[in-house]
Amino acid sequence: MGRAIKNSKNPTITDVAERAGVSVPTVSRVLTGAARVSPAKRKLVEAAIAELRYRPSAAARVLVSRRSQTIAVIAGNTSRYGYAETIRGIEVAARAEGYTVMITVVENADEDEVDRAIAATLTQTLAGVVVLKFDPPGVAALRKIPADLPVVALSGARETGIRQAVLDEARAAEELTEHLLGLGHATVHHVRVPPSRRVDGRTSGWRRALIAAQAPIPPVRDATWLPRSGVAIGRDLAADPSATAVFCGNDEIAMGVMRGLAEAGLRVPEDVSVAGFDDHPLAELWSPPLTTARQDFAGLGGRGFQLLLQAIDGTGGRLYSSERPRLVFRESTAAPRVRDPR
Repeated sequence: MGRAIKNSKNPTITDVAERAGVSVPTVSRVLTGAARVSPAKRKLVEAAIAELRYRPSAAARVLVSRRSQTIAVIAGNTSRYGYAETIRGIEVAARAEGYTVMITVVENADEDEVDRAIAATLTQTLAGVVVLKFDPPGVAALRKIPADLPVVALSGARETGIRQAVLDEARAAEELTEHLLGLGHATVHHVRVPPSRRVDGRTSGWRRALIAAQAPIPPVRDATWLPRSGVAIGRDLAADPSATAVFCGNDEIAMGVMRGLAEAGLRVPEDVSVAGFDDHPLAELWSPPLTTARQDFAGLGGRGFQLLLQAIDGTGGRLYSSERPRLVFRESTAAPRVRDPR
């Protein structure tokens, strides 16, 4: 064994080499497995690592492995519930594997804005990129990622040709619409949140269920991402006697719609059933508690990171991971009763 060294709170790779009586490159080869090391030297290095309680820092891993331990997350927003939870899931999974996460926000889908955001991201040495393809800025950013950089897209609808983790929003929306029809509603109205493309999975699932049931297909009503945008839509729906059931693109918009219905003198679910999507933390606390589809956004982030890690390490050929949101039935939906025409 090499000469004794002073104890240190943060031993370095040099300390390990000195304790083991080997060179720093030999320690790095043991750590990375990049080249063969004799069993005797490997044993010395492993013993020194254990004695010193050495844990390579992110910077040390980059120097030793010549590979970055940083991944970038590109998103159109970081404050909305689904975005924030997905990013949290990515960060937790990445930290467990010794990676750090940097976040770039793309504020809109304008080409100059997307180019600026991507250029700023690529000033860092990256191991890979995760793109939240929840909205047009995410879709636009995905097209700009260099082909030689490992990338995974996270979204609610499958797209061929890319490594991707998804939440099967279309099937969950179809099941939620089927549930409302099964309660006896003649049709289900739909309030859409801004889609990432022309048609999103929630809208297509809603439409598919109505077609299968041969139910009337009401016009889609478009909300913004602001919950208050649902209030005016709720007031408008209150004037339509055919609107006995409403499926909203997310829970916050559903809460706004419920507020608008209440302002118009209608009750949920006695006069109109309302369902949301996502299972926001406030959904079960709302009055009445909201029927919805629970999306595991944190799990989506974790699944996406594992796909990215496989791409970074060159292990496994899996390109796709899917999970279906689970329906949560609460008091905001019920069988219809006849509404007085306005």
